[in-house]
Amino acid sequence: MKINRRFFIGTAAAASATLSAPMVLADGHTKPRVVVVGGGAGGATAARYIAKDSKGAVDVILVEPTRTYFTCFFSNLYLGGIKQADDLGHTYGGLAAAGVNVVHDWVVDVDRDVKTVSLAGGATLRYDKLILSPGIDFVDGAVPGWDLTSQNAMPHAYKGGSQTELLKAQLMAMPEGGTFAMVAPPNPYRCPPGPYERVSMVAHYLKANNPTAKIIVADPKPKFSKMALFQEGWADQYGGMIDWIGEDFGGGNVSVDPSAMTVSIDGEETKVDVCNVIPAMKAGRITEIAGVTDGNWAPVNAVDMSTKADADVYVLGDASQQGDMPKSGFSANSQAKVCANAVRGALTDSKVFPAKFSNTCWSLIDANNGVKVGATYEATDEKIAKVDGFISATGESAEVRQKTYEESEGWYAGITADMFGAKV
Repeated sequence: MKINRRFFIGTAAAASATLSAPMVLADGHTKPRVVVVGGGAGGATAARYIAKDSKGAVDVILVEPTRTYFTCFFSNLYLGGIKQADDLGHTYGGLAAAGVNVVHDWVVDVDRDVKTVSLAGGATLRYDKLILSPGIDFVDGAVPGWDLTSQNAMPHAYKGGSQTELLKAQLMAMPEGGTFAMVAPPNPYRCPPGPYERVSMVAHYLKANNPTAKIIVADPKPKFSKMALFQEGWADQYGGMIDWIGEDFGGGNVSVDPSAMTVSIDGEETKVDVCNVIPAMKAGRITEIAGVTDGNWAPVNAVDMSTKADADVYVLGDASQQGDMPKSGFSANSQAKVCANAVRGALTDSKVFPAKFSNTCWSLIDANNGVKVGATYEATDEKIAKVDGFISATGESAEVRQKTYEESEGWYAGITADMFGAKV
């Protein structure tokens, strides 16, 4: 199946519009209201589809603090020098044109008893249905020696935007023959192949600009997504540059010292020039505030992404505990469409279609050398369950790998148009 813009948005194109600051009222309206928190792959998609498909019958408010959203997916290609930062930035004019009331603010509280959300700016919004798509936060103390106050010295770069730009600047400033270290996260985490595509793209940059540099990866896991594909690519393209230290060799026994720029792996301390610390992850903070988490994640019902704690609150994407789907932008987009259909149906008594989900994760190993893994899923009483899947093969030809990379470019254009409204 060819993945491109048409796959996501059909033949219609939504017009862009100048985003203005709307006046939001907490009461006095007659239409059912959906408040969506988080303007990424899950939230933006859900807001646009509810507004579009309800044809004005539902009042849709999207609350997102940033005016320009930088995708985390494809950010590794920016680190590798294949993309520019501006390529990853998207604004919300298309959503406003589609009838979504976009409010740039932070949600600081949720009162599920009276169905309101409170904003940092002082406004209170009433809702009939609440959709939370906040992405990830990090588990305190997950990597000894590191916390959020250390993120300037040792960036996580696992949220799009300034952290990615900081890591790129540090990479470019590495001394000749220097050392780049990564502390990889434990399962589950956002984008399972993401850290290893990052290693590939860092190696791609260093091979061209600092070929005697070294990369160390401390990993608490014994294996990772697309492991054979990545390790084949590392051996073929970056021989001798990358040292992956897995669980069996002490990769899970790691601490860091940001002030000294050292990494200790199984008791052996190494001075490094750049250290990318990707800690253990949990659902974005607002899900905890709303009281819909159980442990680090928010359990949901597979049929519509509603939370186990409250049938009128939904959680999409990375923050959800839903079953077999990986935490990816494609997954969040797929879940958002199922959720949007269910929410619209509940509020307007319109038809609700059976829940079906899909995901593909592309990764770039070297320029024009793309690989992928994906699956289709269905909703069961217990979870979102995998039906079937596919993965690239080792030893594929350069032509196949280039086509896979080109497919990923088509997907990126398609999903961002689907999230934010097609550009014209």
